[in-house]
Amino acid sequence: MENILKQKNKYYKFLIYLIVVVLVNMAGATLFFRWDLTSNKIFSLSVPSRKVVATLSEPLTVKVFFTGKLSAPYNNIERYLADLLQEYSIYGGKYFNYQFFNVSGEENEKAKVNQDLAHNYGIYPVQIQNIEKDEVKFQKAYMGLVLIHGNIIETIPTITSTEGLEFLITSKIQKMNNKISALLNLKEKVKVKLFLSSSLQVVGPYMNLTGLSETAGKIEEMTRKLNEKNFDRLEFVNYDPSREPSQSKEAEKNGILALQWDEFRDRTGKSISKDKGYIGIIVEHGDKTENIKLLDVFRLPLFGTQYQLAKMDEIEESINEAVENVISVNEEIGYLAGHGTRELGMMDMPFSNQGREESLKNFYGMVSEEYTLKQVNLKETGVPEGLPSLIIAGAKEKFSDYELYQIDQYLMKGKNLAVFVDSFNEIVPRQGFNGMGGFQNPVYLPVNTGLEKLLEHYGAGIKKSYVLDENCFKQSIPEAFGGGEQTVYFAPIIKNEFINKKLSFLKNIKGLVMFKSSPVELDEEKIKKYGLKAEKLFSSSEKSWDISDDINLNPMFIQPPKGENKYKQMVMACILEGYFPSYFADKPIPEKEAEEGGDDKKDKKNDKNKAKGIDMSSIQAGEATIKKGKPGKIFVIGTSEILLDNILDKKGMGPNAHFIMNIIDYLNNKEAYAVMRSKAQRFNPLKEIKPDSKVLIKGANIAGLPVLIIIAGLMVFLRRRSRQRVIQQIFGK
Repeated sequence: MENILKQKNKYYKFLIYLIVVVLVNMAGATLFFRWDLTSNKIFSLSVPSRKVVATLSEPLTVKVFFTGKLSAPYNNIERYLADLLQEYSIYGGKYFNYQFFNVSGEENEKAKVNQDLAHNYGIYPVQIQNIEKDEVKFQKAYMGLVLIHGNIIETIPTITSTEGLEFLITSKIQKMNNKISALLNLKEKVKVKLFLSSSLQVVGPYMNLTGLSETAGKIEEMTRKLNEKNFDRLEFVNYDPSREPSQSKEAEKNGILALQWDEFRDRTGKSISKDKGYIGIIVEHGDKTENIKLLDVFRLPLFGTQYQLAKMDEIEESINEAVENVISVNEEIGYLAGHGTRELGMMDMPFSNQGREESLKNFYGMVSEEYTLKQVNLKETGVPEGLPSLIIAGAKEKFSDYELYQIDQYLMKGKNLAVFVDSFNEIVPRQGFNGMGGFQNPVYLPVNTGLEKLLEHYGAGIKKSYVLDENCFKQSIPEAFGGGEQTVYFAPIIKNEFINKKLSFLKNIKGLVMFKSSPVELDEEKIKKYGLKAEKLFSSSEKSWDISDDINLNPMFIQPPKGENKYKQMVMACILEGYFPSYFADKPIPEKEAEEGGDDKKDKKNDKNKAKGIDMSSIQAGEATIKKGKPGKIFVIGTSEILLDNILDKKGMGPNAHFIMNIIDYLNNKEAYAVMRSKAQRFNPLKEIKPDSKVLIKGANIAGLPVLIIIAGLMVFLRRRSRQRVIQQIFGK
């Protein structure tokens, strides 16, 4: 009887243990947690990502096409992506789904079907390097994903790194959400206008343009397909200015490429009459238009001017992007045009004189991923009310008081300014040689636009000088010119310890490079008096100095000053926040300058009013000036050179690119996005130490191990001697 009870107890215990194990597994599947020990929390989903998927109101599906069993470092990408998507699904709930498709193997029928599916989404295999058994091999691998939300499809065709992957996916989901909302709220259709003169079909064969007659049909079919993905909000319109001369004016108004030719005879003697034609596409909605290039014009040595029709897949992508821009999928921010500011590199214009080093194409592409840049012309429209921030980059021409008044009042409305100030205008002589047979150095003329007095009034001035630093970029010199490296003192490298780490969006940025930058001078008394908050973003090193007279930036002629008292650390960028007092608080509203070549009728009407004795100045606009408005932000830096393509990388993954985007996000109250972007920042320079410390550490590395072995040997030897003496004492008696 007792044995039977013991046997039953065993079964009961086993059953209880089994139930406990099942319950623990069930709890682990639903109540699991992760502990991310990385400093940047790179394996944890950021707050903006959680919010984006948590607000989904329609299903979003992620299809991943990834070749399995890849070698390092690609083998970790799939694992990281799986973990990341799992976290998205936790916060996205039933509206977020993801699926991995097997695309491995050439003989696997299912994999072939999945590969065809990947091709339909624009995902194709990429060639990667694979090391097997000490041999370097090349392998083609699928490494992409597609996001499907309603009729909207976004593709990431190639993922070769985990760097910035979360930011990329979250940005695309946010963009899809915005696009669906924008499309569904459209009252009018987006017009895709094709301008293609039939006269071009006559000269097309002589320009090596084949298939010109079929272009209209292809663009129409392309628009029809895009329409299916854009909730039927697109309308195709075909213009032929050759048949309808009135359409020529609209083509010219929209900047459509025009080609004209004189009468000529071909090789067969056929006469081609003089004519003109237009070719290009305009995407239009309301007062917003985007110009899409349909014909590439370029010059080749010996062959002269060449013409080439743009590829259809590129045109489709351009139309899709243009639709997003004209319906404002992204938040709009302002960019000041005119006044000598740097021109945005929106597209490569044929025969443009703008050099690659002066282009802002990378900056424009980087910002356009998240914002729509709206060009603002103070002389025509002023600053639109709806823009939350305005970028002023490298203004060279003087602002009128009325234009400064518009900027001042824009700030008083609680808006934000990002001001990139160039203190000097670099004039490069046209002739390479002067009369003495040597090169002429550029001349640096001080720039006085009027913005300086506004900024000084708010508490942040820019000194008319350039910062030079011994801790700077060093350029390698080709062997043909003697080799070695050239110290570029006017390109200071900002050390990690001189970057303000109190600001979360700068926390993961551990180094920057400046170029032709002027120091920022904060007026502490004004800042305290106005109750503003001022943050110094970063400074030069202790071994820096500045030059303001007889500027010559030829690296061969720059020498550091003698004497430690000539060096000083300088602030190079800052942010002011708070309730700014208006510069025009106690001043009358400035007069608006009359436009050059203005409307004669208007002038005559004014003269007529004067003749009648109507004194318009007697009507006063009381309290029209906002003397102290809502809280705003001003970012000030003493250079616009850091926006150029030779400083910002195309992918926008460098520290400088992250810094610029983080500043724009911070000004637009998207600090959490800035922090998420910086999680991917892997630039982690080694901490510099003194030369004596280097020698000490180096010596310890070389002699440390042998010394430890010798010490250990001595200890063993002494211990044996001691033991030997004890044995002798015991047995020697």
